[in-house]
Amino acid sequence: MLVYTHQNNLLVESVKNTLEHAGIVCETKNTTLQSGFGELSGIDTWPEVWVLDSSDVERAKEIVESLNTALDTSQAWRCERCGEQNEASFDFCWRCQTAAS
Repeated sequence: MLVYTHQNNLLVESVKNTLEHAGIVCETKNTTLQSGFGELSGIDTWPEVWVLDSSDVERAKEIVESLNTALDTSQAWRCERCGEQNEASFDFCWRCQTAAS
């Protein structure tokens, strides 16, 4: 069963390695389809992690969710100097150039 897909092959391999370290047997699929982008939809070319034993699926999904939570950098932040709200992608306040804390 499919438990993870992403356009970045490094993240996919990292998830696979984490699951294997937890004792979950899995495999990657679609690792070479990115060259088909254009003829296939973009998301259909993303590499995937599949769990082979259905009894491991729920635990694998929990592990993937914890990894996603740990990697979530989408939190906006407020500048301590000027109070401006900044998107997560900014390392410095766009208004006053103060570094994010």
